[in-house]
Amino acid sequence: MKQIKNKKVMHRERRKNRIRSHLSGSLQCPRLSVFRSNQFIYAQLIDDVAEKTLVSASSVKEAKGTPVEKAKKVGEEVAKLAVAKKIQRIVFDRGGYLYAGRVKALAEGARSGGLQF
Repeated sequence: MKQIKNKKVMHRERRKNRIRSHLSGSLQCPRLSVFRSNQFIYAQLIDDVAEKTLVSASSVKEAKGTPVEKAKKVGEEVAKLAVAKKIQRIVFDRGGYLYAGRVKALAEGARSGGLQF
C-alpha cells in the first residue's frame, strides 16, 4: 500500500530538494545539514564529494533548557568539533525549514563557535 504523506512534509521536501540543487559541500567547505524533529534537533557536517559525515551533534543528551537554547548549544558543539578538525568555512543547509526559531539559533550558535558561512 502506498504511504500517503502529510501535505506539510511534502512541501518541506520540495523546498529541501530545491535548496539542495544549489548547495554542495566538500572537504574544504562542508555542508552543515540541519534536521528538526518535534522534540530534538540534529546537525551534521557533510562532505558531499566523498559522501561522508565529518562531524555530528544533536540535542538528545541535552536535559535542561528551552528548545531554542538547546539548538544554540548544538550549534556551538558542532562548531567546536569542526574547529578541532580544522574546518572554518561551511555551507549552511537549512533542510527546507524556515530560517527562524531553532534553525536560526543553531546557525547563530555555529557562528559564535567560530564557523563562517
